[in-house]
Amino acid sequence: AATAPRIPPTRLALHHFDVSYSLQLKDLWPSVRAGLLCEQKYGALLNNFSPVDHVTQELELQNATDFVSEAPKKAQRSQRGAAAEEAGRGESRSQEGSGEGRTVMQAETMMQAEMSPPLRASISSNIKCYTFPRGDITRFRPARPDILGLLDYYLMDAASLLPVLALNVQPDDFVLDLCAAPGGKTLALLQTGVCGHLAANDISISRTKRLHQILHSYVPKEIRDTVSVTSCDGRDWEQLEGGTFHKVLVDVPCTTDRHSVMEDDNNIFHRRRTKERQMLPMLQLQLLMAGILATKPGGEVVYSTCSLSPLQNEYVIE
Repeated sequence: AATAPRIPPTRLALHHFDVSYSLQLKDLWPSVRAGLLCEQKYGALLNNFSPVDHVTQELELQNATDFVSEAPKKAQRSQRGAAAEEAGRGESRSQEGSGEGRTVMQAETMMQAEMSPPLRASISSNIKCYTFPRGDITRFRPARPDILGLLDYYLMDAASLLPVLALNVQPDDFVLDLCAAPGGKTLALLQTGVCGHLAANDISISRTKRLHQILHSYVPKEIRDTVSVTSCDGRDWEQLEGGTFHKVLVDVPCTTDRHSVMEDDNNIFHRRRTKERQMLPMLQLQLLMAGILATKPGGEVVYSTCSLSPLQNEYVIE
């Protein structure tokens, strides 16, 4: 009997995304598709446990910028632009009004933009992540150890830092990273320098070993010893430490869209993993519920994925 040709999981993933995301994103999909298929650009998360002044100077000489500190400035400029545009529209609608009235209205609109609350990144002064400008494909050099053997920065997808910033960790918060491996977000949480207690969990023992390696490479022993690392099923966390944490990060397993279209290894679109992929939204919902139950009354949960799929994002939340 003839055997059906084996289709690589990367092609299956891209076909799946072409069908679903073209409907979801419409005219935006071609540019998003091109972005998924481009070589990944990294950000350099500076390690505050290692001397970073010379690293900062080195990166800035290469035209890299700290996107965390730049984001509020860009947001404010965008707000000003939107306010000016709105004021212009208001002026055109008020042709019969006095010039003074239009000027007052425009000033008030601009003042509202100036006073809008900044992005929720009160810890941004501690977290620094450098990226190269759009279109610049310069690669960061490999991280280097300092005299104590701690590496100077950690290369990660800069977007992976956004859930940590959204978590808005405050001094002495008890924080849980429910699906922590391989460890980039856990490391970023430690860079805030304000966690009262940090628990990092992942169901995969092999991935948890990678988490231990990252902590060992970037974090002094006295800080590492304060981090509780476990390999439990996150869905059962309530039975271990329910209602304990001020902040919980639930960065769930997902289709990991970029990996799925770029790498055949460990690809969830492999035919033998079809059932696992179909069950992802249920797993994600269970992990989110566990994260909520692990949170103290009045605490906060941030849910995140590496996928554009509404089934794995909005629908899970709703």
